[in-house]
Amino acid sequence: MSTPTPSLASGPSNVLDLTLRLKSRHDEAQGIVALELIDPAGATLPPFEAGSHLLVECAPGVVRSYSLCNAPSQRSAYLIGVLRDPQSRGGSAAVHERWQIGQTVRVSRPRNHFPLADGDGRVLLLAGGIGITPMLSMAEHLSAQGRPFELHYGTRTAAHAAFVERLRCAPFADSVHIHHDDGPPEQAFDAARVIGMPGAGDHLYACGPVGYLAHVMQTAESLGWPARQLHQEFFQASGELVVAGDEPFEIVVANQGVTVQVSAGETALQALTRAGVNVMWSCEQGVCGSCVTAVVEGRPEHRDQYLTEADRARNDCFMPCCSRSLTPRLVIEV
Repeated sequence: MSTPTPSLASGPSNVLDLTLRLKSRHDEAQGIVALELIDPAGATLPPFEAGSHLLVECAPGVVRSYSLCNAPSQRSAYLIGVLRDPQSRGGSAAVHERWQIGQTVRVSRPRNHFPLADGDGRVLLLAGGIGITPMLSMAEHLSAQGRPFELHYGTRTAAHAAFVERLRCAPFADSVHIHHDDGPPEQAFDAARVIGMPGAGDHLYACGPVGYLAHVMQTAESLGWPARQLHQEFFQASGELVVAGDEPFEIVVANQGVTVQVSAGETALQALTRAGVNVMWSCEQGVCGSCVTAVVEGRPEHRDQYLTEADRARNDCFMPCCSRSLTPRLVIEV
């Protein structure tokens, strides 16, 4: 996954320090609701970059990460799109079933782990399903800059395609290509044809289910795209968080003087929470980067899909929501 090195410092983006009001909600597609959040007093909201997301408290104690869908130039509201997950652990189900217009919601300030690179090369935006959400802000930003791009959006059926009317009416509509799995053959998504051979300044951005991303990235790599020009963002994990053969280990929170035993059947995040150690988290699947924690001693066993290989090689951070320890003792700071 191509992402910048995460910051381990505490700051405004690591807490739910904004309280916003739900101005509107409407169904965008089958299982997808669009939500517009505003400042209760009508104040201008903190700025954000294309590709940014918010941590959102969907229900008391349930925090999830959602991409911002509106143009970065629009500061009067934040727009997010939420897919109802059939296996929801309390996040998306709460949003779909309980959120009412007028209620207040706690969110973080915008944070960006999926930024657009500068340059004038070809830009490809590839979205699968709910992966369209960060691509909307990217497309708006690129269009405002006058940078050419192509946006390819694939869904299972037309009923599952969100924000389609917005895309059709956008000033960049000619750059948008929509593909449905059950559509006629001529509109099918042909990854090799769409991606093509890379130019020196080209960049590809992809967001969607794990299978979709694997297909896109494998195709791009087979066509000679270098890793530095490929960027992807997950919204679900591809593997189990706790696997057979896990061993217990000890975590020492150096800056709090706390020692926690992590059993074979729990995650480090669960053990830390049980001990009263406050760690910001969101997805619990190792994909969003919310819980990245500093490591000062020991060797983590990385199981996330967020950190880069360079991040992992330094052994100075890990994600307690899914990763474990290769050493009996791991010393961290939170």
